[in-house]
Amino acid sequence: MLALVGTDHHPFNRLIDWLDEAAVRNPAVRFVVQHGASRAPLVAHGRDFLPYEEVVRLVDEADVVVCHGGPGTIMDARGAGHVPICVPRDPGLGEHVDGHQQRFAAVMNDEGMVVTCTSSASFQVALAERLELGKATERRDVDDATVAARHRVTIALDELVEQTERNRSRKRFRALFRR
Repeated sequence: MLALVGTDHHPFNRLIDWLDEAAVRNPAVRFVVQHGASRAPLVAHGRDFLPYEEVVRLVDEADVVVCHGGPGTIMDARGAGHVPICVPRDPGLGEHVDGHQQRFAAVMNDEGMVVTCTSSASFQVALAERLELGKATERRDVDDATVAARHRVTIALDELVEQTERNRSRKRFRALFRR
């Protein structure tokens, strides 16, 4: 089982806690967690950052993929044939700057491209189901159009986040001179 929380500087300890709980419940399963800026897991095997080539290899080898709601990560999992369990970061909990992960994950869930979980209980149920099904029934055919769409969505969302951050920086800069 592979979990990717991304590389954002905001902590995502909520998902780390859920993964540790799942690792305790499933001692026969090897949990590999890329935890980024979040605290390292206590039970699961944690790595702070992974080179992209290793992420691609691990996603391909994994029986189950759990990820944050970042479009690039979701599409990487989809590109390897997974229907990932997606836990979008929540800006209300200080896990991200805005709600784009929640909105994207909701759309992807509605299309059957991910299984979105927003509570520990729903996460534990979804993970138990995925672990029981295994990789063979989770895999889906992914065509070139899906891969191309992944790149377009990732670029568009990256540009949107960059623009939002630039606008916030400008507002902060202007506020300094209004005092």
